[in-house]
Amino acid sequence: MAAPLAGIRVIEVGTMITASLAGMMLADLGAEVIKVERREGGDPFRGFRGGIYSPHFTAYNRGKRSITLDLAKKDGHAILTRLLQGADVLLENFRPGVMQRLGLDKAALEAINSRLIHASITGFGADGPYAERPAFDTVGLALSGIASLYVDAERPEVRGPTISDNVTGMYTCYGILGALFERQSTGRGRRVEVNMLEASIAFIPDPFTNQDQLESEQTPYSRVAASQSYTVECADGQMLAVHLSSPEKFWLGMLNAIEQPQLAQDERFTTRNGRVTHYDTLRALLGTAFKARPRADWLPLLEANDVPHAPIHRVSEVDQDPQVRHLGLFYQTEHPERGTMRAIHRPVLIDGEREQGGTRAPTLGEHTDEILVQAGYTEQEIAQFHQSSIV
Repeated sequence: MAAPLAGIRVIEVGTMITASLAGMMLADLGAEVIKVERREGGDPFRGFRGGIYSPHFTAYNRGKRSITLDLAKKDGHAILTRLLQGADVLLENFRPGVMQRLGLDKAALEAINSRLIHASITGFGADGPYAERPAFDTVGLALSGIASLYVDAERPEVRGPTISDNVTGMYTCYGILGALFERQSTGRGRRVEVNMLEASIAFIPDPFTNQDQLESEQTPYSRVAASQSYTVECADGQMLAVHLSSPEKFWLGMLNAIEQPQLAQDERFTTRNGRVTHYDTLRALLGTAFKARPRADWLPLLEANDVPHAPIHRVSEVDQDPQVRHLGLFYQTEHPERGTMRAIHRPVLIDGEREQGGTRAPTLGEHTDEILVQAGYTEQEIAQFHQSSIV
């Protein structure tokens, strides 16, 4: 099993997506991740759509252990402190000031464990005019400019999966890995700070460089026109995607597949820049052409002409795709109450290997006693914690 972070212990005091995803990515690489949750209800993501084991929660928390602690109580705080003494990483996504109110500011954490890497995720940074505001995915999408590249101004609707949340978690994992690597030579911890606004902006550098260098307002079609990307509907109502990029051979290959070679001689489309400029016109022409046959006919024609293409799968169809099945990304895991559940492997292979299947998200407080024993508490102390509602 490829587990490059084996022996690294992470204490995750996080909720929802950003911290949870970062913690799961570390767990996927072999780190031991202890998720500290509230006694009542745990991570709020647990309760989405009822119960305390929602699909939202399971999606971002596989491979972790769960302990419940009341951090407002002295003994609960003491338990967290002991866990941090033996940890490598503290991961949290509180608003600015919460860690200070918990008595865990930078100086306190350094006194507890000078080797500790403290990863702090916020919406907008530690200070500034928005620092105290709540932040969720749609807020990050809006402020960063991402939403303007997806939303139809004539029908303004929020669509699709989370982006700002996820990229923030990924950048946090990236920062933690860099700090862990540096610590090998320095022996010292670091404070890693990531905020959703900056992460979202950094995730889309090309619209900003295009805005500056071409002096043109970026729209939802700016990137797709430049990359010559199209989605079309076929005769049977099924959709497919074509991405021609810049090589001329892909453009000519598509024209051969759709049996419309005359478009290569159309003065509007003889150059790539012309096809970019006349993207809307070309999109309409291709839409008409692909309507002539069902998708099952188009796929082999496009493949035979080496055109970058793919059917547009519904989520329910993805795991049936031949290449997805070949890769074996999905696996089955067993939950003590929910039975068989589907999960997703990490998409990173190291020496051709990745983690074995079977890991799942923990039930609330599932590992509380186990973690306390590992931290050195006696059975009598643990029983007292339960009686006083600390854990």
